[in-house]
Amino acid sequence: MKSSLLKNLFLYVIGFGLLALVIQQNWASKPGKTTHNEKALTLLAGSLADSHIQLDKSTPGIGELLSRPVNVWYLLAAATLWSVASLITFYRWYVLVRAQDLPFTVRNAIRLGLVGSFFNAFLPGAVGGDILKAVFLAREQSRRTVAVATIVVDRVLGLWALGWLVAVSGGLFWLTGNDTLLNNESLKTIVRVIALIVIVSGSIFVLMGMFSEERSTRIANRLERISKVGGSLAELWRAGVMYRQKLRALGFAFCLTIVGHLGWVFIFYLCVSAFPDVKVAPFSEHLLVVPVGMTAQALFPMPGGVGGGEAAYGWLYTLLGVPATGGILGCLVQRIIAWGIGLIGYLMYTRMKKEIPSGELETESVVATAA
Repeated sequence: MKSSLLKNLFLYVIGFGLLALVIQQNWASKPGKTTHNEKALTLLAGSLADSHIQLDKSTPGIGELLSRPVNVWYLLAAATLWSVASLITFYRWYVLVRAQDLPFTVRNAIRLGLVGSFFNAFLPGAVGGDILKAVFLAREQSRRTVAVATIVVDRVLGLWALGWLVAVSGGLFWLTGNDTLLNNESLKTIVRVIALIVIVSGSIFVLMGMFSEERSTRIANRLERISKVGGSLAELWRAGVMYRQKLRALGFAFCLTIVGHLGWVFIFYLCVSAFPDVKVAPFSEHLLVVPVGMTAQALFPMPGGVGGGEAAYGWLYTLLGVPATGGILGCLVQRIIAWGIGLIGYLMYTRMKKEIPSGELETESVVATAA
């Protein structure tokens, strides 16, 4: 227990240390680049003119931006939309649980979703809150393996939909000749890789329906023998096979996920736009980078992806031809909103009692009558 505590403390130190480093590197204003005409003016007027040009063209740092007025309405809109997008995520999980005929209610999905979101924001690791949701749900269900599978599919579906968003928007930008994409090899590589992952994973999911139950079991057993990651791969395979028979519910959950992800993209856009002096990339281009940033933040093994998320968003923002400060501030403001709503959600969770589904009530009534 002491070793686990020290390990978690170490992760907090690393995560917040990286966050401090990212902020420190972008705290001060940075001089801009002069044009050819301005360089010619410098030769005539001397170095003083050049210094004024550099100052006028400079990129404001985080410290300067935080000292200037902020559009509070944008932040309130982002917080409101965050709550709506979270509820969509909770309802998506409810759809996946009910697809397996487990007794569950929307209220319980919200109740466990709130505590999961709180721990996802504050616990080390990418899936700390999901693990707690799985434990709490399993305690309330008789088919515990199936209950845990719903958490796995919920997380994978969320990541897969992020890939779809990047692949589709990237494909549209490619076809319409978007200069930001076509003139940036890094962005093109990101779109190619994510599109390949989406195609390959989608093909595997289709193939799952062609295997018999016996062959699917053998494949899961073989995956389990893979060192270190075998257990996770086997569980993922079993969950995929399980939901391969529930395509209608899965399709509806996927549509909910896309709507929710569009909400998260708009939330990020609002968080950056709240700072009037930040050069904001067009909303359409955020469809390329925000899903990638969300994935990087989710996979970064620090509390809520702290530090890693800000670094990823800063780099991704530079790929759009705008200063990294916008991406860093957007992620930082998002994080503060997540912390605030997470805390409120946890307080709500502590006051929400478990709602017993009607099926369980009928069972309890029969047992009581028999007794």
